[in-house]
Amino acid sequence: MKLSTPLILSALTLAVGSAFAADAPVIGLITKTETNPFFVKMKEGAKAEAEKAGAKLMSAAGKIDGDTAGQITALENMASAGAKTIMITSAGDAIIPTVKKIQAKGVQVIALDSPFDGADALFATDNYKAGVLIGQYAKAAMAGKPVKIAMLDLFPGHPVGAQRHNGFMSGFGLKANDAKSNELSTAPEIVCANDTNGDRAKGQTAMENCLQKDPGINVVYTINEPAAAGAYNALKKAGKEKGVLILSVDGGCQGIKDTDAGIITATSQQYPLKMASMGVAAGVEYAKTGKKATGYVDTGVTLIAKNAIAGVDSKDTKVGLDLCWGNK
Repeated sequence: MKLSTPLILSALTLAVGSAFAADAPVIGLITKTETNPFFVKMKEGAKAEAEKAGAKLMSAAGKIDGDTAGQITALENMASAGAKTIMITSAGDAIIPTVKKIQAKGVQVIALDSPFDGADALFATDNYKAGVLIGQYAKAAMAGKPVKIAMLDLFPGHPVGAQRHNGFMSGFGLKANDAKSNELSTAPEIVCANDTNGDRAKGQTAMENCLQKDPGINVVYTINEPAAAGAYNALKKAGKEKGVLILSVDGGCQGIKDTDAGIITATSQQYPLKMASMGVAAGVEYAKTGKKATGYVDTGVTLIAKNAIAGVDSKDTKVGLDLCWGNK
């Protein structure tokens, strides 16, 4: 059945508070989805900062990762509703023309987590560094043994996916593109690469396909912890979960629990609440002074591993649980 336009738009949620002063700054937050714990925590951070600052927060989310059409609709709706700052975790470059259009009307657009050309500012993890950290850990853990690597990526062309992928390769000591490139590098050690869209079920399918291609895979890079959990399920189903390193990025509470349980070998923890809180503060500042945020602000990343390895700086899972986001 073909969905009508109103039904498609209803997949976006628009939450607006009511008890605000008439002159309260209106700030929007648009995430890729509303179900990923990363974006749930981001919304919590934005809401808490907005309440503290007396700002009105609008929020919207795409149906799936990659839903640029949904994000474009949300950008237009929020600008029409009076938002003077909109924070967005970009689902892709298709949003850029709309961003330019609303910026021309005086709206400040802040990128959170996912960079894109034209954003006034970016508050985000250094995703290349996040990849480097887990790559360094994997290289040290393998201790010179022959490797067969599976890369479970996001989807082609997305800067976050490319930065984590290429950073991992660089940290592992493989030749890779730098952080400015959106192209995924490859090397002979990489025997399989599949997209997951950051989804657990797709991560499992991707890993199953990789094992069919080469059952000797012993290192698995994953774009995020849901994909890592899916990869582990595939390995366990095949009786190959022991002796395989699974590396990831996120630092959500479930991911840290999986790291403590040995499902994930090591993960780079990022801090979505901080990204959103800083974005709201920048929106309030713009409303008060007319001064826009500019440039890139690194919101931090920490390598979390259950087992420390000499020469690799990491924190244990207890620290990870103290700092994680999601249900503890």
